[in-house]
Amino acid sequence: MSVTWYTWLEQARDIGVSRQVVEAIARALRLGRDDREVLFTLAGLALPPAVPEPVQVSDTLRRLVQTMQPNPAYVTNPWWDVLACNDMYAELLGGYEQRPVAERNVLWLTFTQNRSRGLFVDWETEARQLVGQLRVNLAQYPKDPRGVELRDALLQESPRFAELWQEQQARRFTPARKQLRHDRLGVLQLDYVKLDVAEQSHLMMLAFLPADQETADKLSTRFVPYGATHDLMPV
Repeated sequence: MSVTWYTWLEQARDIGVSRQVVEAIARALRLGRDDREVLFTLAGLALPPAVPEPVQVSDTLRRLVQTMQPNPAYVTNPWWDVLACNDMYAELLGGYEQRPVAERNVLWLTFTQNRSRGLFVDWETEARQLVGQLRVNLAQYPKDPRGVELRDALLQESPRFAELWQEQQARRFTPARKQLRHDRLGVLQLDYVKLDVAEQSHLMMLAFLPADQETADKLSTRFVPYGATHDLMPV
């Protein structure tokens, strides 16, 4: 490998470098994650995804989730484990803190709890979307044991999950409007949005924003908050 060739690589010239060569350079130079990302970008290649590591939700992020009140919001990882949420989200789905750690998960609750089936007006669409997103994330992080464990558990526990999994449909997250039924609040029209956490790239915050004034009024006037942000996964 010549100095000229490496200079061309640094200049992002189209030199047709292979992934194996770039990997070898990264290993030889003992590059960290950020430097590896720069090197792969210069070579016109995508950096292989790292396995998501267990992370602690920062105090700043937990405060941000709480300031979303009265709009439901929570923090999750690629496997939809609920790591923290505000009071309104806890009120919507209920009973999180009494559940075993492995069950504090959006996918698990969607497919194994009757309450979730009643919560979403269009449960079938919600279920298909979640299964498709799980398939995408498993393809991105195939070596993460948490994702494999969750998929296998759902295949055993939920016949409907197993049916949808066999359809082999992949779906990325897209913002959407959802209708939720709530025992006290009635039907809520909510826009579902995702914010990626820059400093913790495997985390995302998801929030439900009122799509009409009636829903905004229900959330702001009929909900009585009952605590601070909920930490739902051990650190």
